[in-house]
Amino acid sequence: MMKATVSQCVRTSLRFKRSHAGLGPRSPLGTLAVAETIASCREQRANFRGTVGFVPTMGALHEGHLSLVREARRRSDHVVVSVFVNPAQFAAHEDLGKYPRTLERDLELLAQEGVDLAFVPSAEEMYPPGRFATTVDPGPLFSGAGAQGGEAGARPHFFRGVATVCTKLLNVVQPHEALFGQKDAQQCTVLRRVVSDLAIPTRIVVVPTVRAADGLALSSRNAYLTPEERSKAPALYAALQQGHAACQRALLAQQAAAAAAAAAAAVKGGHHGKADRSGGGKHGESAPGEKQGAVSRAAVEGAVRASLA
Repeated sequence: MMKATVSQCVRTSLRFKRSHAGLGPRSPLGTLAVAETIASCREQRANFRGTVGFVPTMGALHEGHLSLVREARRRSDHVVVSVFVNPAQFAAHEDLGKYPRTLERDLELLAQEGVDLAFVPSAEEMYPPGRFATTVDPGPLFSGAGAQGGEAGARPHFFRGVATVCTKLLNVVQPHEALFGQKDAQQCTVLRRVVSDLAIPTRIVVVPTVRAADGLALSSRNAYLTPEERSKAPALYAALQQGHAACQRALLAQQAAAAAAAAAAAVKGGHHGKADRSGGGKHGESAPGEKQGAVSRAAVEGAVRASLA
């Protein structure tokens, strides 16, 4: 008898759990399909008719990932999720070996969300030893020793690894849209550049960050935090909020100053016009400059009140 593959066992297990939970099938295939190889993923993908939304992940799924899955489901006819801890985006001293891996739980969550296909390749499948040599370089701002683009300054390898794996995943899955969380803003910027430069027919969709009640962005790496570190972590978001509020106040003050300058110029122009007309106009009628000056002063007062609110 042929030995069952991991994906076959997972599909059977999930089908059993769904039927005995009274959930019934939620995808055209009757249950979550799991592909471990590129060939299998492409074969399953070929069964889909309509639009495909794709959510690339490294697993250890949380509510942030699931919000992407739900948005993909809302926007698309079919949803594909990849679970792959990408070694190409880790440096030798980083946490590749201890990164959380919870594949069985991840697949159960994806089945509950009605995902059609989970692509769970191995590193050897994605990067065949001795047969893989191509990388995708997102440009000098985001890769290499001289990288200066945000996170790339400290992790010059990171965005090259992200660009390479995502390009390959998009080529395998061929989705209409790929969804990413806003908290990975730099990554989203890089991938939008990659799909544009390489003419990949996939739209990058950025979904708002999901946060805990105290403001901390959800992340698989939050599991590394000690209780003390976790209690302090929300201070980062609080500081960002305060910085945003300060920028908003500064912007309003700048707008108020510009309006005040315009009002002063309008009032000055109005007085000059009245003098030139030597009292011309009907009795009790305001000169055009005076009306403009009154309107501009009202605008200035409103802007100043807003800036002080």
